[in-house]
Amino acid sequence: MSRRFTAEIVVTAILMRGAGFPRHMKFNTVAVVVRDEKKAMKFYHDKLGFRVTTKWEHWVTVTPPGSSVRIHLCPDSRPEKGNTGFSFGVKGVEKLEKSFRKKGVKITEPVTKEEWGTYFMFADPDGNEFYVFED
Repeated sequence: MSRRFTAEIVVTAILMRGAGFPRHMKFNTVAVVVRDEKKAMKFYHDKLGFRVTTKWEHWVTVTPPGSSVRIHLCPDSRPEKGNTGFSFGVKGVEKLEKSFRKKGVKITEPVTKEEWGTYFMFADPDGNEFYVFED
């Protein structure tokens, strides 16, 4: 991991704390671009000992032993412009979205309910977007 990338994560974490992230909010997933998600899943599972957490079309995640953070294996696609590939989980996404709005946080996608989950997205001052999913 480069020093610049590490610094960006630290700065983002500081900004998010200032934005009023609740202490019970947890880091859920990080996206990793792969050429072939089946081969990548096999590597992470067989070679590194990661657990295959989910296995759906375009949503394969693996979890390192002892961790609750999942790695989303994204087949041959970069996240959309601004999308960091990071997601958080919290109980009460609607309440958190309202809290963020009151504090002036830019909401890039309001609370949306899908068959696979409920979420919203927000951006930091530099346009980096993050997902927040209902736990």
